[in-house]
Amino acid sequence: MCDYSLEMYRSQPAREGVEYRTHRFPSHTVGLVSPADTQTAVCVQCGMQMRLDGIPADIRREFGVGDNESVTFIRIEDGMHHDGVAFANGQCVPLQRLGPDIRVTVTDALAGPRLPERIAETA
Repeated sequence: MCDYSLEMYRSQPAREGVEYRTHRFPSHTVGLVSPADTQTAVCVQCGMQMRLDGIPADIRREFGVGDNESVTFIRIEDGMHHDGVAFANGQCVPLQRLGPDIRVTVTDALAGPRLPERIAETA
């Protein structure tokens, strides 16, 4: 998904194994872009697994995470911006709070729908 405030920009879907960066668009919304094309928003599906590298010190302290973390892309219902990530420790943060220039690599692009583990075992 791309936050509604990025609808005015060209967009492309995120791809597994590709490195992106968080970027502050002229609309002041933080989203993902390819370092080679900062005018095109990269849209991520909820549930995609990503690796963040270069998490700012204030975010690390506030959310109890390291410089590099594996996260899940989520939709946050509260607030003006809805794109966010969930850390392995359960803490959630909007992309807006992460700020620009964090390296983001999609590690699992959800090639197809997934069933919860307990349902998959009975199938």
